[in-house]
Amino acid sequence: MMEFRTSLAVSAALVVLSLASSGFLYGQLPHTMASHWNASGEVDGRMGRGVAAFMLPAILAVLLVFFAVIPRIDPLKRNIEEFKGYYGGFIVVFTLFMMFVHFHMLLWNVGVRLSTNVVVPAGVGLLFIYIGYLLPHTRRNWFIGVRTPWTLSDDRVWEKTHRVGGKLFTASGLVALAGALVSDQAVAFIIVPVLASAAYLILYSYLEYRKLGK
Repeated sequence: MMEFRTSLAVSAALVVLSLASSGFLYGQLPHTMASHWNASGEVDGRMGRGVAAFMLPAILAVLLVFFAVIPRIDPLKRNIEEFKGYYGGFIVVFTLFMMFVHFHMLLWNVGVRLSTNVVVPAGVGLLFIYIGYLLPHTRRNWFIGVRTPWTLSDDRVWEKTHRVGGKLFTASGLVALAGALVSDQAVAFIIVPVLASAAYLILYSYLEYRKLGK
């Protein structure tokens, strides 16, 4: 796995690249940009160029600082040290996903009209698949993973829940990727499996905790 500091450096470079891309294309962007698409892939929100061109990279820069601080402020930071490389990988994958969305918006506004209902499911699917890879490697902490009262109360419940969660999120990612093939239903292919997985994991963690006689 990539070292945590290297992951942060790579992610920061991607943020800078996103900002540079906005600056490079700024003169070609319309004064009012398409900035949001509905479930049918149609534009339903617009925003001034000065904000829209730099909003996502700015949000990403703030999130990157938050991601970097988490291992320092978590009361269980020693546990995070055990999977810090996998967590760093998540930061890079998440940054790539946000950059992917940002580039899609820029390209759309300069006339390269890629279908949102293909681009977004593909990106979300790959992000979910990496989360599925990350979850079984996590250790109990307050910020990363499936945090229910029962997983946070017992290491055994945490480990079992995250092993199952890894499989469910990988499956959700594959379903989301399939949504790119049926663009009219793409949103359902993203939302339904991940909500079902989250609901199942909450119930699963509770039942596992009960099995311990607690």
